[in-house]
Amino acid sequence: MKNYWKIFYNGIVPGNPVFVLLLGMCATLGTTSSAYNGMMMGVATGSVLVCSNVVVSMLRKLIPDKVHIPAYIVIIATFVTMLQLAVNAWMPALNASLGIFIPLIVVNCILLGRAEAFAGRNGVVASLLDGLGCGVGYTFALVLLGATRELLGTGKIFGAIVYPEDYGMLLFVLAPGAFIALGYLIAIINKIRKTN
Repeated sequence: MKNYWKIFYNGIVPGNPVFVLLLGMCATLGTTSSAYNGMMMGVATGSVLVCSNVVVSMLRKLIPDKVHIPAYIVIIATFVTMLQLAVNAWMPALNASLGIFIPLIVVNCILLGRAEAFAGRNGVVASLLDGLGCGVGYTFALVLLGATRELLGTGKIFGAIVYPEDYGMLLFVLAPGAFIALGYLIAIINKIRKTN
């Protein structure tokens, strides 16, 4: 049981996909103009990660070594397509907000990396916890970055007004602000990790 906790915890703090491994930067920078968008992109990616990890783990002994990467991509693409159809049908505003980034989950290196490095070599329960831990870590990173950008750019967090929008810095709502905020957050988190 202790080993399962370590697998889950690894994706949240020591092996955080965004702040430590620097994976999935396209979606990280592109969808975090607000905390809500970051949260929804994290939940979407995390759910695909959990489902694909479980299926890859279940089929790992049936997939030949020569075709395991294409097989993993097909499995991931299947779950992304299901997710995109569901979001398009039930959450059209979110679909419009996240746009092209939902289909781009297929090529997010976090998913293929976890399928290759972990799910293809471990059991179903461990793969589920690994996907869940990485998904939670990824969602945490996107929410933190989105909240930082939203607060500094508009004076709001999750739409709640913290200070008047007139004092916000437009730079943080735009693309360069994503790079600046991410750089500072990585520096802060690295400092905290080295201190601990």
